[in-house]
Amino acid sequence: MKKFSYCFVLLCLILSALVLPASGQVSYELVRRIDVAPVWAGHPTGFVLLTEGEQQFAAFYDAEQNMTVAQRKLDETTWTFKKLPTKIGWDSHNYVTMALDRNKCLHVSGNMHCVPLIYFRSEKPLDVLSLTQISSMTGENEKKCTYPQFFEGPNNEFIFTYRDGSSGNGNQIWNIYDPDKKAWSRLLDTPMFDGQDKMNAYFYGPVVGQDGYYHICWMWRDTPDCSTNHDLSYMRSRDLRHWENSRGEPMKLPITVQTGEIIDHAKPGEGLLNPAQSIGFDLENRVVISYGKYDAAGNYQIYNARLENGVWKYYQTSDWKYRWEFKGGGTIVTEVSFGPIEIQMGKLVQNYGHTKEGGGRWLLDEKTLKPLGKSPTPVRYPREIGKIELDFPDIKSMSAWDYRDRKPSAGSDSDIRYVMKWETLPINRDRPHPVTPPPSLLRVYELKRTP
Repeated sequence: MKKFSYCFVLLCLILSALVLPASGQVSYELVRRIDVAPVWAGHPTGFVLLTEGEQQFAAFYDAEQNMTVAQRKLDETTWTFKKLPTKIGWDSHNYVTMALDRNKCLHVSGNMHCVPLIYFRSEKPLDVLSLTQISSMTGENEKKCTYPQFFEGPNNEFIFTYRDGSSGNGNQIWNIYDPDKKAWSRLLDTPMFDGQDKMNAYFYGPVVGQDGYYHICWMWRDTPDCSTNHDLSYMRSRDLRHWENSRGEPMKLPITVQTGEIIDHAKPGEGLLNPAQSIGFDLENRVVISYGKYDAAGNYQIYNARLENGVWKYYQTSDWKYRWEFKGGGTIVTEVSFGPIEIQMGKLVQNYGHTKEGGGRWLLDEKTLKPLGKSPTPVRYPREIGKIELDFPDIKSMSAWDYRDRKPSAGSDSDIRYVMKWETLPINRDRPHPVTPPPSLLRVYELKRTP
């Protein structure tokens, strides 16, 4: 499965352990730790670590809650900082996202939850100090932006997507960038989804499979109340412009709840939750949509829907006796989390976490998608990375992995990986905690794969 260059965070799924892409058992040892800066620890939101050649960038909220981007050379430990003119409030939706275009200019966006577009671009390649705020991309549908995401298209296009509108009433906008003209235009001449002023689509993806398709799943939500999610849906595309259903039939944009291909007709209150959806593939490269909902007894379960010979078949993977009851607005405190189905050493596996049942990685039966037992942890990393350093009640560890390999150069090692770690209080439904902790230390760990 192709890995995008975008950095996008699903908050409800990153609050647990550090996870690396897995193809087998690997171990990493600590080479060195590089302190970045004190950072905001009042509530969690996503930070970004990005490495390009011998340059590394970190985007975060500093101790005074300012969006900040730092840069260093990989052979140095001193950072150059650029403080940006936007400050985060008590909202865990407002992650930072960052990417480089083909001319190596830096693009940064974030701190947006139904607010005007917040976007910065460097005037010079690989130069954090030249970051400048850009007031608009196309000048349309940029007044109520949320969930920014940069990623790479099928022909190396530089694409940006975000939601225009609000929860229960919004549309997905897609822009494409010309690095030579330094200009944005619409990738699509219409929004991808249309909630018809009654709902909005929360989507996951796009994820590229071995079949060359970009796969997307989504669910509709009627109001800001997270219990009003319904109708899990799916479509795919080869070029991100022309979309089709699982039968290969063209789909006209914008997609509505009446025209989309619905995988599960779950109604509001039946347990669909927008962060709890993901896309994976089985050993035959068939797409598998993972999601959660209530079973007949009212318990919250993990389901996996697989496309088999053009027909969706549904498998209940978990068998828990626990109901995760969620409702209302704000960032949801996670009680059950899970990832997509993956392949590890020729077997199907799936990560999960449960407030009562614990967590781990299941080894799944290839036909029934039922757990056969636990699969060993694919990656062993130094314990120091997960160690809590800030002495304050309820503090949690957060992390952001950098998935870009270092480019070969004199003295470099292709087995080097980086992870960024900081600490924060947990989610509080986007409300202030009674007492705010002191800043935590943001730190980058350089790791090396061991033989």
